[in-house]
Amino acid sequence: MQKIKIIKDGPYIVTGNIPLYGYSIIPQGEGYYLKQTEILPQSKTYALCRCGQTKTPPFCDGRHVNCQFHGEETASKKPYIERAQKLIGESVDLLDDGRCAFVRFCHRNDGNVWELVVNSDNPNNKEEAIIAASECSAGRLTVIDKEGNNLNIKYEPSIEILQDPEKNVSGPIAVKGSIPLEGSDGYLYENRERYALCRCGKSKNKPFCDAYHVLTNYKDKREY
Repeated sequence: MQKIKIIKDGPYIVTGNIPLYGYSIIPQGEGYYLKQTEILPQSKTYALCRCGQTKTPPFCDGRHVNCQFHGEETASKKPYIERAQKLIGESVDLLDDGRCAFVRFCHRNDGNVWELVVNSDNPNNKEEAIIAASECSAGRLTVIDKEGNNLNIKYEPSIEILQDPEKNVSGPIAVKGSIPLEGSDGYLYENRERYALCRCGKSKNKPFCDAYHVLTNYKDKREY
């Protein structure tokens, strides 16, 4: 079974032969795209660091013990629909729960996702809004039609280790494809198509990334 299990004050244990990739966030005009920049070892089961101290990134090497990492899960467990606010657009609406990993895919060459939704009577804007929301690594954004149907793109399960050369930092663990996430106490988080996990160890919204890797200038010490 494919799953990510959070170990108390330890790593993320990934099971089920989930593909693992290394990508960089690359500017393109007013928007951004992902470029694969690293071939990572593949395995049926592997442990990803979440304390930010490993010497074998992105994999855990046990340093969470020596650094006395405290990985208490503080993120809200309310359902997405209860956390999200709705932005009304011309032909589609946008749900936004405010979680941000600062990967910036909500920006497109024709505007950001909020502008595109408001002006979604233009078919191109509608299409671009759906792409922008779908590419949000944090899973923050959902474009819905006027009947409430989710229009976001579905993905095959995979995990992406992000680098952010523009900000000169290492980014979060981006999870795609509705991979179940189990807390250290056995709690099953709400299943989401996408979410971003903290790997710098500094997030105030653990286990999810809240962009503290930018504020703390986190680098995983690899070339990218």
